[in-house]
This record gives sequence, structure tokens and C-alpha cells, in this order.
Amino acid sequence: MASFRSTPLFGGALIVDLPANFADVSTIRQVPDHQEVYLDKDGFTSIIFDITERVGPAGSGPAIDGAALTAHLEDIVDSDIDTVKVWNTSNTQFSKLPEDIPAYTLIATQTPPPQPASKNPDFTAIVLTLIRLEKESTDILVTINVPHIKGEYREEEVNMDMGKQGEMIENSVEFAAKIWETFKIKDWGLFNEV
Repeated sequence: MASFRSTPLFGGALIVDLPANFADVSTIRQVPDHQEVYLDKDGFTSIIFDITERVGPAGSGPAIDGAALTAHLEDIVDSDIDTVKVWNTSNTQFSKLPEDIPAYTLIATQTPPPQPASKNPDFTAIVLTLIRLEKESTDILVTINVPHIKGEYREEEVNMDMGKQGEMIENSVEFAAKIWETFKIKDWGLFNEV
């Protein structure tokens, strides 16, 4: 079981519990103002918080919010959308946000084209959570990227077609669940600045 620590984001406007062994990337390289990026000190997994302009028409519901989730996923994977497979999508409830704020999570994998003798991952799992703040014209994305590099994971433990996620994806789902439980907006004024 991972240990977590309370972590302020965006100057303390947001607060969330993150795995204790994840480090703030901004201490070693430049990160855009609308992002907070944390990297596993013992691996390759990253957790990215991204504050973006709200996508899609006004209102909320499965069609509108589903299209927004797809649009954000396409932005993340860029032009490689044909290498992505979405395994499941679900409504998500954040414990410390008002109940009427819609949120959704999907689990996807992106498989790069094979390249001989490269250090590219076999595939990258993506656990993407979208929080829709309509009044603030804002979408908050929480993306957990989990690269699966040959030799760094047990290939026999992962078979997404059979529902076997393997330890690394299971851990990232645990991280996401902790984020859903602890994510809190302390300063709503943050969304006026972005």
C-alpha cells in the first residue's frame, strides 16, 4: 500500500494527497503555469494536473461531457489517436467537491508502433479524470501516465482484453481513487487567473 502526503497545487489553491514517492517536476525543469507535474522517483509514472478552458457546449450530460473527455484524450495523445484503446469510462465522484460537479474517468492504453531495439514503452496506460467546472468555464484534467517498458513490468500480469491490469495500472487506479477522495479546491479565484 502506497503512503500519501497532502500536497498543495497551484500555490495552495488546490490541495490533494499524492503518493509520497512522487516529486514535483518543476524543481528540475520548467512546467507550464496551467500544469502541475509529479513524477515517481522509483519509476516512470507521472501524475499531471492540468487546468484548461472548458471544452464543448454549455450544459452537462453523458453526450456533452463524453465528447469533452474524448477531445481532451485526443489532445493528450496528439496525432496518435489510432494507437489508443479506451478500456472503460465511468462517472467519478469527488468526496470534497460539490456533488453537482460532473467528473468522469477513463482508462486507456496507447501502443506505439514497434521500433526495433528501442527504449520506447511497450505501451502506456492512461488514467484520465476530467472535472467539469461549467460556471468557471474550466476543465481540470488529472492524467496518470504509466509507461510499461520491457523488463520493468511482468508482461504475463497484463492482459487488458481479459481484464488483467497488472500491478502498475492497479497502483495508478489506487492513486486516482486517493485523488478523488482528497482533491479540494481551496481558492475558487484560481480559475479567474488561468
